[in-house]
Amino acid sequence: MSPETLGFVMLGVLLVAIFLGFPMSFTLIIVSLFFGYIGFGRIVFDLMVMQAFGFMKEEVLAAVPLFVFMGYVLERCGLMEKLFTSFQMVMGPVRGSLYLAVLVASTVFAMATGIIGAPVTVMGLMAVPIMMRNRYDPRLSAGVITAGGCLGILIPPSVMLVVMGPVASISVIKLLAAAVIPGFLLSGLYVLYAMVRSYLNPNLGPPLPPEERAQSFFQALKELSTGIVPVVFLMMASLGSILFGLATPTEGASLGAFGAVILGLAYRRLNWETLKDATRQTVQTSSMVLFLGMAANVYGAVFSRLGTGTLMVKTLLGLEMSPVVVLVMLMVFFFLLGWPLEWPAIIYIFLPMTLPIVDAFGFNRLWFCILVAVNLQTAFLSPPVAIAAYYLKGVAPSLSLWDIYAGMFQFMALQVVGLGLVALFPELALWLPRALFG
Repeated sequence: MSPETLGFVMLGVLLVAIFLGFPMSFTLIIVSLFFGYIGFGRIVFDLMVMQAFGFMKEEVLAAVPLFVFMGYVLERCGLMEKLFTSFQMVMGPVRGSLYLAVLVASTVFAMATGIIGAPVTVMGLMAVPIMMRNRYDPRLSAGVITAGGCLGILIPPSVMLVVMGPVASISVIKLLAAAVIPGFLLSGLYVLYAMVRSYLNPNLGPPLPPEERAQSFFQALKELSTGIVPVVFLMMASLGSILFGLATPTEGASLGAFGAVILGLAYRRLNWETLKDATRQTVQTSSMVLFLGMAANVYGAVFSRLGTGTLMVKTLLGLEMSPVVVLVMLMVFFFLLGWPLEWPAIIYIFLPMTLPIVDAFGFNRLWFCILVAVNLQTAFLSPPVAIAAYYLKGVAPSLSLWDIYAGMFQFMALQVVGLGLVALFPELALWLPRALFG
């Protein structure tokens, strides 16, 4: 058996093991060592050590636990609840005000956490009872909550983008800058869709009763200044310091984590138990992401050394397919991967396999990585495997799974529109990095 064919067998064994439910990180290491030893002997053990140490020396990955900690502290201290309540009271007289409050609060909170579980769970606990009490449409409500909660993996500072940078050999700062416009574009599409539907059909999202609104201009101003401005200022300080070159991603993440602790103390929501819980969750999440990254780094090195990636590129070039067709094929590939797999596995394992194809067909790597990020967000909203649906169902049992799926499907369509816009107009992703960094 040729080394290239052995690489395809290795990939097939990995996929089968993943779908059978074996632990992904250990499966990657075992499969890599087994097939690497068959392919090129004992040198595979030296390769594993070198790749593991090389991965652990990536200084930018220190930002991962810091960003995760910032998100967990803000969530555990109830600051997302404060955000939602403030937006709800200020926007109460508007049709579809709860949709707007959920989406705006989710967008702001997305700038604090790169995970989708926490925002969907918190919004499900808080917003669903209020929405049902005010006779909001269950399907549109579910779609708004799940779509808003998934923004965290795209809008900077996103943990997924921090991880993606070293994998794709792209500056993390440029990657974060490139995601700003696409992230807010998707948020804007969500808001526009929900508000237009509420305007055309007031029964979908009626204005809130007077007792649930701000009673005066000064109360509205107080809600804005205490519930919204501090969190937005923290996010802009953390992200802004990175984008404008004042701090590295790790330094910006440190600033955000420290600021989250200060905010928690200022709101008197941070105590020892809250801090301990946030720290434990941070260690669990960060360990999973980084250990998987190390294991995938070993797997990728073995796969590359076997020559399978080179064979894939030569085969595609030999077919003389249009670059547009290749791009569509790659997007469908990542979309399908997003159903059964979490984003760390996709970024660490499958993104490096496609990068030689990206380079061979002349695609801009920065633009392609943003397309992948938007694509994965689309997959997370795609029934029936969409993980956000199960987060929401777990905290809002009053919503039927069918209503959740029906609501998510509407916003999945908006995601596809957003993906198409970024694909057709690359400057949506490339303009800001070029403007900031040349």
